[in-house]
Amino acid sequence: MTVEVKIGVQQSARELVIETDQTNEDVAALVKDALATEAGVLTLTDTKGKVTVVPTAKLAYVEIGRSSSGQVGFRS
Repeated sequence: MTVEVKIGVQQSARELVIETDQTNEDVAALVKDALATEAGVLTLTDTKGKVTVVPTAKLAYVEIGRSSSGQVGFRS
């Protein structure tokens, strides 16, 4: 199962969207640890091995949820 992480960056109109193999709890712990230090950085690795690093001073929000990509079907 992949987890989709949306990161809002201050003074940027676009958000970063990362799909990772980490659990919701692991991502939340990484965010919490990054925010614990004044000059912290949030580092996430996506499903293809690409690393994204965002300084916590620039974070507007972080949204963590299950990815819906790859699902097939209809909702009623």
